[in-house]
Amino acid sequence: MKLSHNARPDQNWLRALMFTIFGSTVLVVSYFQLYFSHLGFSRAEIGYLYGIGPFISVFSNMFWSMASDRYQTVRKVMIILLGGQLITGIMLANATTFGQVFVLVTLFYFFYYPVYPLSDTMAITTASKYGRNFTSIRVFGSIGYAFFALSIGYFLGSFGPGWTIWLCVGLAATTLLISFQLKDQPSGSSNKMDLSGLWAILKRRDVLTFFGCVFLLAMGHRMNEAFLTITLKELGASEGLIGWSLLISSVSEIPIFLLLSKYGNRYKELPLIAFAALMYTVRLLLMSISDTPAAVVAIQTMHSVTFGIFYVTAVRYIIRLVPDGYRATGMALFTIVWSSASGLLSGTLGGLLLEHAGRQTFYLTAMAFSLAALIGFGLKLWSSMTTNRVS
Repeated sequence: MKLSHNARPDQNWLRALMFTIFGSTVLVVSYFQLYFSHLGFSRAEIGYLYGIGPFISVFSNMFWSMASDRYQTVRKVMIILLGGQLITGIMLANATTFGQVFVLVTLFYFFYYPVYPLSDTMAITTASKYGRNFTSIRVFGSIGYAFFALSIGYFLGSFGPGWTIWLCVGLAATTLLISFQLKDQPSGSSNKMDLSGLWAILKRRDVLTFFGCVFLLAMGHRMNEAFLTITLKELGASEGLIGWSLLISSVSEIPIFLLLSKYGNRYKELPLIAFAALMYTVRLLLMSISDTPAAVVAIQTMHSVTFGIFYVTAVRYIIRLVPDGYRATGMALFTIVWSSASGLLSGTLGGLLLEHAGRQTFYLTAMAFSLAALIGFGLKLWSSMTTNRVS
């Protein structure tokens, strides 16, 4: 399909947005914990601060994504969210006590989390409009994450973790400027979202079982993600090595995203998702027996065959499960399960486990969640194969 003259600006601005917002992810997911530790907070307090964001995002994701579907605009909602991040980020940079940080980081997360399902929604609709694969746009998030993982690690290693929030503010301001250049794309449905239709989707057994398995897998993923930097720090890693660890994981996604963009449609979703769950189980088992920074960094290469395969394939599966008019809300539901609900429990449970039971028990528990997800996806795959055989 030949692209129109206006196609490239639409896609390129969206790729730039993906690049910068995943730079923010490096800070929020990986360096906020070190920043809170720098302020003198305990591991349990850090776990609470990590967990409150996902709790708030359960409501904020649904609120903003339903508003986007209802009023059929992603761009305007994105501008509001990024403006909110900028303002609350400035306030958070000047907070020092646990109470102040708790309140302000809660407000920050209210504007932070919904950006991701909405950016994915915009990428899906833009790619569909120009006959491209969603992954061809989403891969720039991985490139941005890789770039910022390394550069932020060295920057904070040189200037100290006290600059973490100000870097986040700078990225929010840059992303806000980019968002003014975006264009809304039609979803393909002229009907506004109807809550009764959404409820009918949520009651379907295939939707409920899929999201249940996603939640179990997400628990293992989020436990590792939330405390990876602290684990590396305790094993003696420098900020620079932590940056390399994050770089390796994000770079490992890129070839998988490109391969799935080109060949992924040849394979059914459930076998790929079950394979990713198996690799998560192996990855977390290896984390439980690793006791050097070098081993942990090496294990990060498995991010490609865990998150890389799972995420792209899960988005494909959701596009097939959820009608076009509910796309932003469907992606928000996925984000709530993958990031919000799991992040809430993994942050609080993980912080307590790491503090009172130790690192090995922490990672074995994360592995158990991944193993449960593998069994769940395996049963779904077996059920679908049996159904197809009968029909």
